Amino acid sequence: MKPIGGITMTRRALSFSAIIVGSLVWAAPLPAHHSFAAEYDSTKPVKLTGAVTRVDWMNPHAYFYIDVKDAASGRVQNWAFELAAPSVLQRQGWTRSTLKVGDVITVDGTRAKDGGNHGNARSVINAATGKKYGAGSSEGQPGEPTPQ
Repeated sequence: MKPIGGITMTRRALSFSAIIVGSLVWAAPLPAHHSFAAEYDSTKPVKLTGAVTRVDWMNPHAYFYIDVKDAASGRVQNWAFELAAPSVLQRQGWTRSTLKVGDVITVDGTRAKDGGNHGNARSVINAATGKKYGAGSSEGQPGEPTPQ
């Protein structure tokens, strides 16, 4: 038997290593983008008014949070609402300063399936200016206009 030496062995080891690493990278799970139907119940619309407590302008979706006073108990509950991606919102006239902490807004949206205090916003109305913004909701089919 002829021994395999030096360069041949190194090439084989490198090729094998590249195949293994390539397979692992290829097989790694990619972050999934959830569908509207997986997260939200379109049969449970919500319309809430409250003061903005936080705004997260980030990808893949922007979020804002509002304090809403529960009419029955008088308790204040914090709600989170998902918006479209910032690039989509910008095409609809939003800027980073469209919602500011302390702004009183009314949100039309869809409640989360789990019944928690979060939802997907369809539109936002600024109480001080009366201006209405489409929220780039993912409800409906891609390419459909945002309900206004």
